[in-house]
Order: sequence, then structure tokens, then C-alpha cells
Amino acid sequence: MQNYSLIESCLFLPAFINKKKVNKHFTGKSVLITGASSGIGEQVAYLLAECDCHLILVARRGDRLSQIKEEVAAKAAKVSVFQADLRNVSEIDTFLAFLHKLPGGIDIVINNAGHSIRRSIFESLDRPHDFSRTMAINYFAPVRILLSIIPLLRERQGQIINISTINALLAPVPYFAAYQSSKSAFDVWLRAVSPELISKGIATTSIYLPLVRTAMIQPTAAYKNMPAMSTEHAAKIICKSIYKRKKKYQPWWIVFGQIASIFSRNFADFSKKGEKK
Repeated sequence: MQNYSLIESCLFLPAFINKKKVNKHFTGKSVLITGASSGIGEQVAYLLAECDCHLILVARRGDRLSQIKEEVAAKAAKVSVFQADLRNVSEIDTFLAFLHKLPGGIDIVINNAGHSIRRSIFESLDRPHDFSRTMAINYFAPVRILLSIIPLLRERQGQIINISTINALLAPVPYFAAYQSSKSAFDVWLRAVSPELISKGIATTSIYLPLVRTAMIQPTAAYKNMPAMSTEHAAKIICKSIYKRKKKYQPWWIVFGQIASIFSRNFADFSKKGEKK
């Protein structure tokens, strides 16, 4: 795990997991993890590798999936991998056919695959794909997958875990229109259907993570020196939330972040009006 700075240690409080509870909860279960070839998804797979469970890993990079499977092979978990670009409808359909043929059904779905982009709206005027691509992976893909496998989850009294972002809880942020709107779309969708799912025995959990040190944030230079959570830390939070069947996880300081985001947005708007005068 990465060494935290003092401010990171204050922002990201330790996540302690009970290994006995982890083993008890996950033993005998099938766990689907999207975006499993790197970052958070990869670390969740490694954390659960010690459990006698079935890990179903899907991502675009088949070589990385095969490598993870090989590394986990000597441990307790059984691993199935499937290479697919979940932005592609035909590849999703092929993946869903694969899921429905697996013995034992599905108990837990961890929706982790995602795509972020930081770009001014003026740089996207001739790039509508900036929005179609983020919506494809952050919204349409998880909706399409869940519509197909909710019956499987209902049979097993399963659980859906959405790896969201604190951006979905904050005021809209300039340059992140594509990312923030697409992540918020699925967050709202899951919260909207949650009461119906719960009534049928399917639990839902929304994980609102802060900035996490993954490959996805590397292209954004502004993130280089910003406080960021480690992927191992995020994986512990996710697994703990699953075995405790928590409805939601969010950082302790999120309410202050929400106030700050609203204030900064209003201040920026006020300043722009002042400049025009």
C-alpha cells in the first residue's frame, strides 16, 4: 500500500477488515467484477483470492486478466476471465451469454469499470464521442448487464455494489461534464430501482470514493500532487461494505466537501458576473 502523507492519513481513515467475516461471507459465492484488469478491480480480486469463491473478471485487456488469473491460481479462489469492451453492445451481449452459462449463478456484482475525462466544453464541440463513450461505459453498460442478470441475483438473494465517485454528490464541476453526468446517471438509476430490488431480496451498495491513485487519473496533470486514496485501501472499503451489507459508503468529510463545492461554484459564477459589469 502507498505511503500516505499527513493530509491523506487524515482524509482516508484506516479501513480494517475482519478476515474471518470476509471468508464466511464470500465462501461459496460467485463474484463478478467489471474493470478487473487493473486498479481497484484488480485489488479487490487479489483481496478475495484467499476465499473459496468464484471470481468472474471482465475487462478490455485480456492479457492482464490472464496474468491475474495465473497469479491467483495457487490460492483458494476459482477464477474465470472474459475479455470484452463493455462500451460495445455486441461484446456485452456475448459476455452476458457467457455469464448465463456459468454454473452456480451470480451472488455479487461489483460495477467498477469506468472512464474519466477532463476537457473543456469548448474542446469537445467537435467531439461528441467524449460524451457517448463515457455514457456507454459509466451508464449504459452497467444498466444493460444488470437488466440481464437481476433474475440470477434474485435467485441467490444477491448484492449489487456500485463503485461511484464523490463527484456524484458534489456540485457540477467545470471540465468534467462528461464524467460527472455519466457517473451521476447510473448512481441515480441504481438508487431509483433499489427499493424494488431490496423488496426481492437483492441488496444494493453505493461506494462514493474520493480520488484514487489509478491509471485512469494519470493523464490529468492536476491530480499528480493531489491527495489520493490507494487502490488497496479502496478494495478494503469495498469488501467491508459487502460483508456488512452496507447501503452506502462515503468519506467522513463529504458534507464539508459538498458545502465547499456549492460555495466555490457560486463564488465563481458571482466573479464572472462582476467581470462582465
